Amino acid sequence: MGFRGEALASMTYVAHVTVTTITKGQLHGYRVSYKDGVMEHEPKACAAVKGTQIMIENLFYNMSARRKNLQNSADDYSKIVDLLSRFAIHHTSVSFSCRKHGAGRADVSSVATLSRIDAIRSVYGVSVARSLMKVEALDNDPSSSVFQMDGFISNSEYVAKKITMVLFINDRLVDCTALKRALEIVYAATLPKASKPFIYMSIVLPPEHVDVNVHPTKREVSLLNQEVIIEKIQSVVESRLRSSNETQIFQEQTVEPPSSSQMISSKDSNRNPLASGSKSQKVPVNKMVRTDSSDPAGRLHSYLHAEPRGHLEKNTSLTAVRSSVRQRRNPKETADLSSIQELIAEIDSNCHSGMLDIVRHCTYIGMADDVFALLQHDTHLYLANVVSLSKELMYQQVLRRFAHFNAIQLSNPAPLKELIVLALKEGDTDPESTENDELNEKIAEMNTELLKQKADLVEEYFSIHIDKDGNLSRLPVILDQYTPDMDRVPEFVLCLGNDVDWEEEKKCFQVISAALGNFYAMHPPMLPNPSGDGLQFYQKRKLVRNNEGSLSCNTAADDMVMEDEIEHELVAEAETAWAQREWSIQHVLFPSMRLFFKPPNSMATNGTFVRVASLEKLYRIFERC
Repeated sequence: MGFRGEALASMTYVAHVTVTTITKGQLHGYRVSYKDGVMEHEPKACAAVKGTQIMIENLFYNMSARRKNLQNSADDYSKIVDLLSRFAIHHTSVSFSCRKHGAGRADVSSVATLSRIDAIRSVYGVSVARSLMKVEALDNDPSSSVFQMDGFISNSEYVAKKITMVLFINDRLVDCTALKRALEIVYAATLPKASKPFIYMSIVLPPEHVDVNVHPTKREVSLLNQEVIIEKIQSVVESRLRSSNETQIFQEQTVEPPSSSQMISSKDSNRNPLASGSKSQKVPVNKMVRTDSSDPAGRLHSYLHAEPRGHLEKNTSLTAVRSSVRQRRNPKETADLSSIQELIAEIDSNCHSGMLDIVRHCTYIGMADDVFALLQHDTHLYLANVVSLSKELMYQQVLRRFAHFNAIQLSNPAPLKELIVLALKEGDTDPESTENDELNEKIAEMNTELLKQKADLVEEYFSIHIDKDGNLSRLPVILDQYTPDMDRVPEFVLCLGNDVDWEEEKKCFQVISAALGNFYAMHPPMLPNPSGDGLQFYQKRKLVRNNEGSLSCNTAADDMVMEDEIEHELVAEAETAWAQREWSIQHVLFPSMRLFFKPPNSMATNGTFVRVASLEKLYRIFERC
């Protein structure tokens, strides 16, 4: 293990130090004592066990201020145990034992062994050793990096609240913040949010490639070609974790069924939680949260008695939806394009931590109107703009699933030229006018030829298939269980032809991703909402002549009976579209946001989230009444 010379010398000034040593082949050893920094007497011959023993007693005996800080030695002892545990799993040829004064059992106890996994098992326990996988990395290229690494890392089944990273470089226990951060990023995509990994690594490289003068304690080090070494180690760990995710081991546990008396007592305790022996801390009424993001009981739908719709019941398998969403928790690796990596890095660096907490732990209540949804987070009630949220989520998902999309096959291929002409006419102030038809035709032909030339690019990276005749036949799947509003396809195709800068890679991918995000966003359907005042748009009025010979609009009940029957199909179509959108918002959008979404800083100020009520403030108002 070794002592640094200045550290051992410093000990002699603040404690009584006794050193006993004997070398191999000698008949006896020698013992010497130090006090106040000087040797008390010449070394004396004595009986000794082979090796060197250093005993430090009466620490800070001559420094009363420092000695007072040692009144509670539990913290210091835990650090000693942690340090010795790390040395014990690295130096497997040495036996270690650490026992607190007066204790009958050692807190660290390891025997010399040839197996490192046995050393880890004896020090950190069976559960840790059972979850470990061996990793190795090697590079002998002098132009890039020269190192050798071997170690053990925990698999995806390992669960811990705090990361344990034991790093030895050239047999010296050190820290490397950059390496630790890189490995945490790899594990963040594999482990649950609150879990941390166990990592042991031993790296050997030329001594001149290690800079130990980074920190006064020389615990933190920096390496030559550090980025290259970290990237290679990160790649090996990521590959090993990916292969370990293919199988999962479950430990069997026998559970005895509770007796009837236990069941009765448990029911009683559930009805009256204060009846149990343990006292629960009372939560103030003005801070009491009565909803749970995973419990649908607090949502607005539970208070509405709507007639069941047969066409929705077939698609409301919530278990299937959530299962497919969980499968996307670890999306496939993005393509190795620097432009995509830069765009993803911009999303990560621009994430608003406060908004992220709201998104992760909010409870969906219901739709307040066509655009805003009601959310509860903690004791606050928010209005959230569903269109803005879904547009940004789709944009982020396009970048993260880049070049790894499933596809939606259109039943009938749509001609690009006709779609672009339709989009241009919708943008005209007078859609019925034929004045711009010739210009629109030329624009449509030019954009169609351009998109046909770029067909290979958009198909390879975005799964948008355009055949040689200029027909659109496939679109990407951005969120499982969600299909976009096909009425917005013309606008999307026009955006691809007009807005994309095909010359610059980063801008090209960014604009295409943004166009897909806008196309797939959960906009209100084109048909007006038939509930409430929107029903008037579906009342077809017939012009008839009155007795005076002029035209008037007859809306009598007798006339409207037949008209309601004519418009009934359109009303039913609108109801289906709006109900399907709300179902997708509740069961697809918000579960996906909890997993993937990283809200940008702009959403904190642009009205995407608006806090409309606070429980604490409401109680203050009622207290005044």
